[in-house]
Amino acid sequence: MQTKEIKTIAIVGAGAMGAAYATMFAEAGSFSFFFLAQGERYEKLRKGPLTVNGKPYTIDVRRPEDVKEPVDLVLVALKHAHLPEALPLIEAVVGSETTILSVMNGLESERIIGALCGMDKMVYAIAVGIDAVRQGRQFSYARPGKIIFGEGPEQVAGGRVARLQEALTRAAIPHEVPADMMFVMWWKFMINVGVNQASAVLRAPYGVFHASPDARALMLLLMQEVVALAGKVSVNLSQKDIDEWSSVLSTLASGGKTSMLQDIEAGRKTEVEVFAGKVVSMGIEYGVPTPVNQTILHIIKEMENRSGTALM
Repeated sequence: MQTKEIKTIAIVGAGAMGAAYATMFAEAGSFSFFFLAQGERYEKLRKGPLTVNGKPYTIDVRRPEDVKEPVDLVLVALKHAHLPEALPLIEAVVGSETTILSVMNGLESERIIGALCGMDKMVYAIAVGIDAVRQGRQFSYARPGKIIFGEGPEQVAGGRVARLQEALTRAAIPHEVPADMMFVMWWKFMINVGVNQASAVLRAPYGVFHASPDARALMLLLMQEVVALAGKVSVNLSQKDIDEWSSVLSTLASGGKTSMLQDIEAGRKTEVEVFAGKVVSMGIEYGVPTPVNQTILHIIKEMENRSGTALM
């Protein structure tokens, strides 16, 4: 059982979420933390302060070779396209007592990172409700949302969950530890597959889903295929969970945009492979038809090809 307090933190990913969490740790004042990067990303991050909600923050940036001892916590806030190149960085700063917390979208990042660094280091997590947005080196968020985390099916996290609870409390980062973390992972996956992808192909902020029955219908069809797959892996998602999400959706700001819509508008590569791509591959594996996600996969990949982001 681990008892050591979390003090040193490596943040991998300096996008909207990574920057937001970095400033939350900065405001707490009781952590030694830094962005972990190398090559071109390292040089870009060192160019000057980041501005978050109008306030400049100078965040330490280190390469793996600059880190002399394993850190207590690695917070991974990347898009999936960037995870493979970041894996050696993560491995370089991990020790036997390091906790790894991934707030990446999808169902895969914990197993990918854990295959290299050890599943015993992983705490399963999702970030919900944070509305961080990036424009160059300017970041903003109105709501910090919360990190929901807990043990995965391996049941090997031990004292890491308790250590992480204490650290996030100290940093004033809202969080929750649910009774069934895998249900929560699939619940977030269902939402991302639905509203993220529908918003991307329709180029629609949340207000369109408030007003348009057709936009909502597309979102719901995408989500229903996830519900059908969840039952194949003993996760109890149901129509009730879709209905509850629709109630939450109605409270979101009409002008708000999903991360995938922001990616499309900015000409960045999306995470369609970990949303529709994962649904389609699981559909083949379990014999569950996924025609809506198959269609969306082709549409978004073509949108990426036309904007020249497919290989970015």
